[in-house]
Amino acid sequence: MKTFSELPLSPILQTNLARHAFETPTPVQASSIPQQLAGHDLVVTAQTGTGKTLAFLLPMLDKLGKQTNIPGISALILTPTRELALQIHEAFGKLAAGTGIRAAVAVGGMSEQNQLQAIRRGSQVLIATPGRLNDFLDRKLFKLSGVQVLVLDEADRMLDMGFLPTIRRILGELPATRQTVFFSATIESSVAHLIHTHLKNPVRIAIGSATKPAEHIDLHVYEVEQDRKLALLQKMLQDERGSFLVFARTKHGADRLAKKLASDGSKATAIHGNRTQSQRNLALRGFQDGSYRVLVATDVAARGVHVEGIAHVINYDLPQVPEDFIHRVGRTGRAGLRGTASTFSTRGERAEIRKIEKLLDLRLTVQQLPIGLAASAPHASESSSGRGATSRPSAKNHPAARPSQGVKAHHGSGLRSFSPRGRSSHGRHT
Repeated sequence: MKTFSELPLSPILQTNLARHAFETPTPVQASSIPQQLAGHDLVVTAQTGTGKTLAFLLPMLDKLGKQTNIPGISALILTPTRELALQIHEAFGKLAAGTGIRAAVAVGGMSEQNQLQAIRRGSQVLIATPGRLNDFLDRKLFKLSGVQVLVLDEADRMLDMGFLPTIRRILGELPATRQTVFFSATIESSVAHLIHTHLKNPVRIAIGSATKPAEHIDLHVYEVEQDRKLALLQKMLQDERGSFLVFARTKHGADRLAKKLASDGSKATAIHGNRTQSQRNLALRGFQDGSYRVLVATDVAARGVHVEGIAHVINYDLPQVPEDFIHRVGRTGRAGLRGTASTFSTRGERAEIRKIEKLLDLRLTVQQLPIGLAASAPHASESSSGRGATSRPSAKNHPAARPSQGVKAHHGSGLRSFSPRGRSSHGRHT
């Protein structure tokens, strides 16, 4: 399939695709949409930013559009965060215009009454986070016995967040006869078990390497002591163009850093689990439209940040687990654009950098620190990871240092995983 016009879709869907300039499918769309239209169960692994949302919405709308009477919820999309659920809902609205097919969301942090009203008014598609949906099912507020299509989007992340028991409980409410489409960045043991248990002869589609960022992302590492991280970030904001998505480890660290950047003249805001849904929506919308140049985020909240054109990702603090590095840096370099991902690492975190490099099977390009970076007072730039400042080492002594190898060096094949640390055993409302 080279163009969407080749697909046997209804005139309404073809019109909606053309209206929003969807002409040439991405590889994941070209590979998966025909298989879904043929009714197959699917397991798809692909990097972030490859067009997975349209890849599952379009066949779903085609299937539902061919039915004359759809009683209740006929399609369920499970996704890890409310931001991602809302973005899927927005994309659904564009593709479903004029079809008469409606979607509702069931997510935490928003009015459950409004959500239930939307479901009961006759929505055929439900886009939900596991925690809120499980709560509704526990209270027997509606049934899922009519579901014909199930999509698990970013399944690995849902399991990372502790939702495995919740997902199993939800799947137990669904009819055995259905089409199941499974999107995941990685296939680890818990993911593989779900696939084996709940999918029937699935077609396996792998687009690129699930354990490597896209090749058009430049990966840099700065070895910098804790009290000079802020100065380094400010220097980059001064010298580079474009928007910055900055990852902090904790909610308080994200707030502290955003406030400091804002007080120093940068248009910055924060997004994390302690902010209300309204605050999170405003932050994300402001980042999308350019009102904020810098968005400081924690890992859980940032999972829903699907914004095109992010120029820089900054790992201000290292992720809790090496696998999260892939999800972070995948926020830039989307839709074929070039992006830069820079990691700030202290001398004491060299072992963590080695783990990340082993997972990616490549070397991060070591960058020299700008001359004259000023140290900040501890209260102003205290790490959200809680690690203390270290003495300033020379970047040439960093174990990853190599003479300008770039990110394409040492690429290998095969999946690698590391034991999770600090992951919750219980699903959280998102």
